[in-house]
Amino acid sequence: MNTKPWLDGSSDHLKNREAQEIPPLRNYLCLTMFTCFCPAWPVNIVALVFSVLAQRSYDEEDYDGSKRLGRKALHLGIVSFAIGLVIVTALTVVHFTAQVA
Repeated sequence: MNTKPWLDGSSDHLKNREAQEIPPLRNYLCLTMFTCFCPAWPVNIVALVFSVLAQRSYDEEDYDGSKRLGRKALHLGIVSFAIGLVIVTALTVVHFTAQVA
């Protein structure tokens, strides 16, 4: 039995150390919860669902799936924020430029 595998020149200890490193969680939950206040409800609800699914995948130690779902949540959160910003801007312009007859 070899108690010190790093002395024999094998790289198994490097593989084990790399396998134990856990990537950070990036589910963008705060962003997706913030976008729920934007008036683009179907898109931001889907972003929130992807964010929660990313958290669940991370908890199940599926780090690649968590990364993929987190990236989708980020993209949908940005799209939802942009749509909401366009809608609020359009409604503001219509409100202040409408003439009362």
